[in-house]
Amino acid sequence: MNRTGKRIVITGAGVASALGNTPEELFENLAAGKSAVRMMNSWPAPVPAAPLPETPSGMERLSRTERRSMGRVAHLAAIAGLAAFRDSGLDELPSERTACVIGSTLGASRVFEETFETLLLGGGREEISPMNFFKCASHTAAFNTANVLHIGGPVYAPASACAAGLQSIGLAAGLLLSGEADFAVAGGADELSHMVAESFCRMEAYAHPSAGEMPENAARPFDRNRSGLVCGEGAATVLLEEYEHARKRGARIYAEIEAYATNRGTEQVTQSDSAAVERCFRLLADQAESFDGLGLISAHATGTRQGDRAEAEALRRTFGSTVPTASLKGQLGHTLGASGALELIASLEMMRRGVLLPSANLSEPAPECAGPDYVREIREKKFTRFIKDCFAFGGINALMLCRKM
Repeated sequence: MNRTGKRIVITGAGVASALGNTPEELFENLAAGKSAVRMMNSWPAPVPAAPLPETPSGMERLSRTERRSMGRVAHLAAIAGLAAFRDSGLDELPSERTACVIGSTLGASRVFEETFETLLLGGGREEISPMNFFKCASHTAAFNTANVLHIGGPVYAPASACAAGLQSIGLAAGLLLSGEADFAVAGGADELSHMVAESFCRMEAYAHPSAGEMPENAARPFDRNRSGLVCGEGAATVLLEEYEHARKRGARIYAEIEAYATNRGTEQVTQSDSAAVERCFRLLADQAESFDGLGLISAHATGTRQGDRAEAEALRRTFGSTVPTASLKGQLGHTLGASGALELIASLEMMRRGVLLPSANLSEPAPECAGPDYVREIREKKFTRFIKDCFAFGGINALMLCRKM
């Protein structure tokens, strides 16, 4: 429970996604039923995925000097970070009193792939850019976002797979509560990687369209016919500050971060554990005191057999069928380290508009996933509290409860 008396609020949000580059655009495209998923026919083994354009919108905001040390994941993170700052209405950030916490799964995985391909095909070291190390470094998204925004305070780069974005926001809120920073730019970023997609294929956790099926229907969270996840890419960040400061400057407040919890989730890195997920919900309840009035659970639900089942079991035992539940990964793909932050921002837009967006491709809930109140079509519903959950491959869980101010 927060005993500091401080209240941490979200006053800016920025996205770089395959379905929009503002929270409003993201919501509108999701509500219109658009899907970012297509077949990656340029890959040696084509699979469905959800890519951004090769040159993402917003790249023009980054100088040539800034881009020199960036790979794609840093480009996306910096674009989202700049957007969150501009959205906040602040004229500047106090450098030494601002933190930057940006999580990722692998950093610039495309640069890894290109470097190894060069070496394996017999290329010499002179063919490898000396900047590749800086592009590949695991903290590249956090460092470069901080650099672009001239942030001189604490910088952290959680590498907690699918939980990285949400964990980053939770860690950043903690920095403000402890007094180590007055502002924070926090979130997650990941780029599309053939190497990562092939790894999931080898785990039999990647979705493959059946004969005649469109690729945009491949990811089916909680569905009877789900066969695995579909990879996506993107970045999302929020700007955090203390409520009283935001109120005095007349900032638009998206929501208060009411509670945050994280824990180790499983004995096996490739499988989710419903009991550990339940424990994480109990930790969150201890922070929040109650879950009364919840209007949405923004589910992690990637479309994998084991992961969706474990999540559904935990949701059923914790909430029964009382809380509307939906996953956005059927349209966005699984953006890995960006997913928690990106889907949290989409949920903020749902709360602002009083509209629940459905789980795409959820035709018939699987018997083993029965129980939760799945949103299967757009609902008009005013609500003031929601939970975003993330249950990562690798065994790290993260939950965040947000409340409308």
